Amino acid sequence: MVGEGVYHSCGCQSVYKNATKTLCGRDVSTWKGRSSYKTKFYTQETWWNMRDSSAQVNWTRCVWFPMVTPRFAFIAWLALQNRLSTMDRISNWCQADTTCVLCKKEVQSRNHLFFKCSYSAHLWSYLTGGMLGVHYSEDWSSIITLITGGSLDRRKLYCVRYAFHAAVYAIWRERNGVKHGEKVLAMSVLKKLTEKGVRNKLGLVDKKGRRGMENVLQFWFQMRG
Repeated sequence: MVGEGVYHSCGCQSVYKNATKTLCGRDVSTWKGRSSYKTKFYTQETWWNMRDSSAQVNWTRCVWFPMVTPRFAFIAWLALQNRLSTMDRISNWCQADTTCVLCKKEVQSRNHLFFKCSYSAHLWSYLTGGMLGVHYSEDWSSIITLITGGSLDRRKLYCVRYAFHAAVYAIWRERNGVKHGEKVLAMSVLKKLTEKGVRNKLGLVDKKGRRGMENVLQFWFQMRG
């Protein structure tokens, strides 16, 4: 019979031996994985542990798709989340003139800048008007629905998505330049520079020979008339 607070000596010795083995053993560094601790460090699993995961948004494919230009995709990603510092957003934390610096008419919001603004609408129409035909729109939500869905064939979808990226990037860069004192670039020049950039990209895609993207540069010329 063992009273309260009294233990068998053999039991104490067993605990002591196990503790001694543990304390005297070699220290091993472990890294928290997605489901357990591991002795090897995995960047991907650490990234997953650090980030706040959320449901995948439906527009992800119109930002992150094969053969994107990273700087274009980044600005498009910010625009889709409405995180660009448009004048309507700036006015929320300081006094500012919210008038669009490109058309000098309407309040500069994300939806206005892409592509309700008379200045940016010229560029968007020039790049995609002939290709989209009856599907052409200058409304932000309609454009996102179009380039997110599957109503366009593979080559046309890539061309429109890339043109969207190029146009958003060009307009945002122009907006920033004008806001900081530069003159508005003539639309004829902006059209030429932006379209040339799209053509150069499509030429590179042609050389890669991806299935379903054959002669995509020729397709670009044909569809735009």
